[in-house]
Amino acid sequence: MKDADLYLPSQYVRQIADQIARMGAHLPDWFQQLQQPGPSGELEVQHLSFTDFRRLVLEAIRLTGDPAFGLLVGERLLVNSHGLLGYVSSQSVTPREALTLIARYFPLRTSLLLVRLELTRNHARLCFQENLPLGDIAQPVLEAIVLTIKNLFDYVTMGVCRVDAAAFSFARPAHEALAHELFGCEVSWEAGWNGFALPLARLDQPVRASNPQALMQALQRCQEELARLARQTDLSSRVRRLMLEKQNGLPSLPMTARLLNLTPRTLHRRLIEEGSSYRDILESVRRQIALDLLRDEQLTLQE
Repeated sequence: MKDADLYLPSQYVRQIADQIARMGAHLPDWFQQLQQPGPSGELEVQHLSFTDFRRLVLEAIRLTGDPAFGLLVGERLLVNSHGLLGYVSSQSVTPREALTLIARYFPLRTSLLLVRLELTRNHARLCFQENLPLGDIAQPVLEAIVLTIKNLFDYVTMGVCRVDAAAFSFARPAHEALAHELFGCEVSWEAGWNGFALPLARLDQPVRASNPQALMQALQRCQEELARLARQTDLSSRVRRLMLEKQNGLPSLPMTARLLNLTPRTLHRRLIEEGSSYRDILESVRRQIALDLLRDEQLTLQE
């Protein structure tokens, strides 16, 4: 992947740096050299490449000696850390609306993961999957993000509909007890998916009185911000995200072009200009989906 594919607001990076300092470790010299005075005068990193982000996460775990570092960062991220995502979700009238808004506007906070809402017979699940190949930092990143979004959901729904389970696709870690404590619910491992679940029966319980004007204003701001991010994101990343969102039936080149308001020829040409192609992206997405399915113990290798 290209470093330019990473979108991560500076306040999240600052939380990682602050947690390193809170735990008595010194920030790496290379990271300190990347910091510049921000609008408020505080030192911050405005544009962190994926290479440097991965290095920071791995060094944070090494310097603190705590493999649960991701959970500790996730627990400290408060509602006001989530910008427009926190603002629009706080206008939710029901837990269902809160989940829907979080899934829709999660891209405003980072390009690391995709989020989708799944409804089963008895539960609603907010599922998180890699949008960028995270490799050896997948576990701390997923733990941090799933926990902080679960805490955001708890805050905006005010306990009306409590999360009753969290799940991760990786192996049971040594810090299992801490995960149970911080999530405040059952946590399962090697589950084939990442995220949290809550009872469907409570999904439409009212949380607060409706304020249509406030919600409309929040939605408008979110849509404007999504449009701005789309203009800044390269076409290859947009095609990849589109495929991952529609993985039950990967769109053809003509359909992908239509969804992006381009002609197939223009889409092909612009992808070539970026050093990519529709086929390359398709094979990469298929590979990622296959790996996700292999982690799901409900399927055999042949399936």
